[in-house]
Amino acid sequence: MTEERAYAGTEKEILVISLRRHREAVLWKLDGLDDEQLRRPMTPSGTNLLGLVKHLGAVEYGWFCQTFGRATEPLPFDEQDENADLRVNPGESTEDVLAFYRRARASADEVITDLDLDTLGTAWHGPAVSLRWVLVHMIEETARHAGHLDIVRELIDGAAGDHARPAD
Repeated sequence: MTEERAYAGTEKEILVISLRRHREAVLWKLDGLDDEQLRRPMTPSGTNLLGLVKHLGAVEYGWFCQTFGRATEPLPFDEQDENADLRVNPGESTEDVLAFYRRARASADEVITDLDLDTLGTAWHGPAVSLRWVLVHMIEETARHAGHLDIVRELIDGAAGDHARPAD
């Protein structure tokens, strides 16, 4: 992953680059691991790398697409199970989850491209929210879970950091 930062640009460009940078860190945390390592629960609650990516795909679809009236594929939310979107089911392959995340990102990016920062949508819990607020929220959400991914990855094989470091 190349480290991309926005030191200047429009507000929207800066927000998009920040989101993209954290999204890429999420994917980088999976590099070089096998399916068992990606699914291995590393906390008492069962947190694992692939489950975090599934969750991030679901919230990208939810916050960007559902909030602004765009179609999504079926999402793994369950009112009876608040952690359903964090669990990878035995029938879901690693590629299924990664493809879901890529589709969610692409759909979210369409919304970001199409709308102005001041465009209002309706959050899942009722209030009106602007695209600006959703972008900031998703930067926070993605960065938070990228940190979780970093810790889980370090517990698996010792790899740490948010991007590949150049060789000396």
